[in-house]
Amino acid sequence: MNKDLLNILSNSNKDIDNQLLMDYLSGKLSDEARHEVERSMADNEFLNDAVEGLQQIGDKKNMQAYVDELNAAMQKTLAKKKSRRLKRRLKEEPWPLVAIAIVISLCILGYIVIRSLLHH
Repeated sequence: MNKDLLNILSNSNKDIDNQLLMDYLSGKLSDEARHEVERSMADNEFLNDAVEGLQQIGDKKNMQAYVDELNAAMQKTLAKKKSRRLKRRLKEEPWPLVAIAIVISLCILGYIVIRSLLHH
């Protein structure tokens, strides 16, 4: 199988080795190993969906194009989510800082007033 396909699957699951999954898809596994993979698929819905999707790729020659398309879409989605998260954090961040500054100012002002009243 193509090494780029393994890159897509890196860190995607901890239950099954990616090379084992690629061997399963290409039919290189013994019956016992194949049954073990199928058992893992029965226990893990994400793994099952991933295997079904990979099996539906008809043209194995265009695998590189699929891999590139998936990686580009994944990078775009992740960048978009990161951008939204940063914008949200920047919008929400000033208010807690303002509240903290007001509380500290009130505490300092209260200390000064109480100290000046006690010394007179």
